[in-house]
Amino acid sequence: MGSTDRTSECDSRTRGADLGWVFLGGLGGTALRWSAEEAWPLHDGHWPVGTTVVNVMGAFLLGLVLETLVRMGPDHGVRRRIRLAAGTGFCGALTTYSAFALELSVLGKGGHVVIAVAYALVTVLAGIAAVVAGIALARRLVAIKGGDEA
Repeated sequence: MGSTDRTSECDSRTRGADLGWVFLGGLGGTALRWSAEEAWPLHDGHWPVGTTVVNVMGAFLLGLVLETLVRMGPDHGVRRRIRLAAGTGFCGALTTYSAFALELSVLGKGGHVVIAVAYALVTVLAGIAAVVAGIALARRLVAIKGGDEA
């Protein structure tokens, strides 16, 4: 077995482990998203509360997690596993911009144009504000490793 074969085998194991971390995080995000959709079921012509909550919450968590990890050091080891599980898996499964797009379409086609426009604006603006708040919180709580910034 040459060095290229060992490198390829190591890359395959790393990719498999990475997928495992994403899968584990995705289980948690999916469960929380399902709970939100159960708590606030969608009704024709009404604001999709469950989707709004998970998308804004996911944007906040993604900003918080990624900024925290960047401030703690390079993307390897446990920080890489946390990023894959919490960022890619959990937040990726929690948020649902495809459902957001579908709900916008259904609201618009159902004649609820005012709600659709408000839903689009509020979701996008609240998502941006949430990710900025998550980043700001991480900057306040976590010092850059090796740096003097608090």
